[in-house]
Amino acid sequence: MHQAIPYPFYPDRMPLDISFVFADERPAGKHGFLRAEGRYFVFEDGTRARFWGTNFNSGGCFPTHAVAESLASRLSSVGINLVRFHQIDAEWSTPNLFAFSKGKRIVDASPDPVSLERLDYLIYCLKEAGIYCYMDMFTYRKFRSDEGVPDVLSLADAAKPYCIFSRRLIELQKELATRLWTHVNPYTGLAYCDDPVFVMAEITNECHLFTRGQPILLEVYRKEFLSLFEKWRDARGISKETLSTDEIDPNDLQNDLLNDFKTELQAEYFEEMRAHLRKIGVRIPITGTNMGHTPCNMKSQAGMDYTDDHAYLFHGKWMEFEKSCAHVTISQCEEPYLAHCALSSYSDKPLFISEWDMPWPNDFRAESPIYNAAIGCLQEWSGFACHTYSYTAKLEDARMLGKEVSCAKIGDTPYRVGLYSTWNDPAKFGLFYHAALMTRRGDVAPAREELTVCPISKHEYNWKGAYLHFEEHRVNTDLSFSRFDERPEEEMEKILRSDTGELFRDREQGFGYIDSPRTKCVYGFLGGKELPALSGMRVECRTDFAVIAISSLTDEEISHSDNLLLSAVGRARNNGFSMEGDRLVDMGEAPVMIEPIRATVEIETDVSDLVVKAVGAEGFFIGSVPTERENGKLRFTIGDESRSMYYLIFKA
Repeated sequence: MHQAIPYPFYPDRMPLDISFVFADERPAGKHGFLRAEGRYFVFEDGTRARFWGTNFNSGGCFPTHAVAESLASRLSSVGINLVRFHQIDAEWSTPNLFAFSKGKRIVDASPDPVSLERLDYLIYCLKEAGIYCYMDMFTYRKFRSDEGVPDVLSLADAAKPYCIFSRRLIELQKELATRLWTHVNPYTGLAYCDDPVFVMAEITNECHLFTRGQPILLEVYRKEFLSLFEKWRDARGISKETLSTDEIDPNDLQNDLLNDFKTELQAEYFEEMRAHLRKIGVRIPITGTNMGHTPCNMKSQAGMDYTDDHAYLFHGKWMEFEKSCAHVTISQCEEPYLAHCALSSYSDKPLFISEWDMPWPNDFRAESPIYNAAIGCLQEWSGFACHTYSYTAKLEDARMLGKEVSCAKIGDTPYRVGLYSTWNDPAKFGLFYHAALMTRRGDVAPAREELTVCPISKHEYNWKGAYLHFEEHRVNTDLSFSRFDERPEEEMEKILRSDTGELFRDREQGFGYIDSPRTKCVYGFLGGKELPALSGMRVECRTDFAVIAISSLTDEEISHSDNLLLSAVGRARNNGFSMEGDRLVDMGEAPVMIEPIRATVEIETDVSDLVVKAVGAEGFFIGSVPTERENGKLRFTIGDESRSMYYLIFKA
């Protein structure tokens, strides 16, 4: 990296605080309970709800009181207004919902009182800071032999996919859901089900009957599945000769009759679980599962309140002793990495992306937060939650990217030691300011036209149909199965532009822009190129790869605002980090180093006496950036002096 400089992030604070922009949103829940109205989330008082959030994973969900307070403050300062509690039931985690520490044998799903108290206080702190909560109920729970569950040693995490149809497993899920949602938080005085700080809940994470990755193999559960199929078949007058249980392969994804049964079976499970949650008092929107990238899986969730999806851009492998990562880009991507989420989008339901990531050590990951937020606005989705803030709440000594703990893997999974953690990543978490502003304010206009994509069969989508016009128009999926897509394949254009004119991407040259009144951004391979002029902004960049974004921190447009934030970041690496091609050679060590972006920025403004100040990692003003003012335009150059990634532009 050219003249890299240290830019560490600290676990208890961020360099800047934009929480004042959303001060009227505190405490979370002030607008009443969330509900789904058509494609939008709306609070009881009619306020439209949009969320920019993060996941707290496993041990990160149970911090000390002091850490909970600083976490809530830090998240609020960067604009985050939602936390998804993910993997709270992971037995490999310390703490987890059932055990605060390792040693005592766990016999059932009773929440550990210390773990629960830690979670309670965290929820209280988040609520006071204006941050809502999303409950991911079942992710990694290990069922126990003491619970009357057969063949427990052979069951995968959360007993996937048997948890969808096994009667004993369903009853145990209901028991835990009751314990969790009826628990009274002593710090809020409310049961979880009665607290409007909770806005969404999913029944089970990444679990369905339409993937080869979760096959029905164990004999005791296979017999239960076939027994249910026989009853379903006989109730519909379908002859045994049409499909007998002697011939059936429960994992066949091409058999339409079997797919119809699975669709109904899975829909019944989701509806039974939702009915139980409603019975015990849960009133927020509920969905079935996520990663629903088959038509039948999505069809089974047609009765749910909203849809949920996950999106990852990672090409490589992350093993204990062998690690690789391809440096892929969004700006050059032929198939937009978020486009498959349109296949989870109904025209009359909200869509939320509860996990996304473009993880370290991809050098070009800085494109992802702002691109996601802009696309979410264009598609009128309800928001995003980045996959991992951290896997532990013990971050005092975690100063380097990709490594939070001393071990080489957690729960037999190497990436959990820090690969996906974002809290200290300037290239990704550092751009959450702009992504949160865009998402929560709806800075980018929604698409003017709407397209519908149909599957080509009950078990396959026309993926290309979703990709082709995804960055131009709003794309939804028709899962009525009344028609199937038979359109000839088209080629994607090299230049993509939204029908609003605010989003642009040149795949061939490898750059794009966002051009809205309150947030503007250029991203990708910008160095030495004549970039298109945005409305009221021009950038000349001398660093090869960069993301340069500017947002108004007031209600006014950029050209009228007296308080602006400009962020400029590209590559961010650990000190001493090295790769050979795609292969990781040395993870490096703290501090995290950023490549200063060298660029000249010109903005139109009718505000006089504006100054530009560089802000350091500790929040100090590093120095002033010289400016020129002529014909209503403010012009300045960054990256030569007072090098940083953040610049405040404000009226003196």
